Amino acid sequence: MAERSVRHGRGEARLIAVRLFVRALVGIVMLLGGAAIAHAQGALPIPRFVSLRSHEVNVRTGPGMQYPVVWVFVREGLPVEVIATFDVWRKVRDIDGIEGWVHQNLLSGDRMAIILGSEVRTLTRTADPTSTVVVQAEPGVVAHILECGGAVCRLDVGGHKGWLPRAQLWGAYPNESLK
Repeated sequence: MAERSVRHGRGEARLIAVRLFVRALVGIVMLLGGAAIAHAQGALPIPRFVSLRSHEVNVRTGPGMQYPVVWVFVREGLPVEVIATFDVWRKVRDIDGIEGWVHQNLLSGDRMAIILGSEVRTLTRTADPTSTVVVQAEPGVVAHILECGGAVCRLDVGGHKGWLPRAQLWGAYPNESLK
C-alpha cells in the first residue's frame, strides 16, 4: 500500500487556520465574558460612600503596605468616598477633599453622614420640615443614614431618629435613593 501524504493548497490551509483562530477566539470570549459578567454583578459602584470601621485607620500615599502613612483617621464611623480601587485597596476622599489609600478591611458599608453648615441643624419627626423637632445637631456631628429619598434623609443621631434636608449633610449623593 502506498503511503499518501495530504497536502493542502495555500487557500485551504489559510481557511483552516482562520477557523482554528475563530474557535479559539470564541472560546476565550465566552470564558472572559462569563468572568466579566460575574465581576460586573458583584462589582460595587465607583464613586460610593462608605464609613471607617475602626477608630484608627492609616491612610497611605499608594495602594500597598510599602507606601508611607500620610495621616491617620481617628474617628470610627466617619463617612468617606471611595473614588478608586486597586486589589484590596481603596482610594478614599474625606469631606475636606483629602485623598489617600486605605485597606478594604478598614472600611464598612454602613452609611454615615456628617452634618454640614455653620449653625445647628434641626431634625424633624417626618420629612415635612414644619413637623415636630426631634433633635438638633451641630455641624460636624456624624449620623447614621437610615434612608434617603428626594430632598431629605432620615438619620439616627445618638439614638434620635429624624429627617434632615439632604443638602445639609455629606455622605449621600443628590439623586441617590437609600432604604
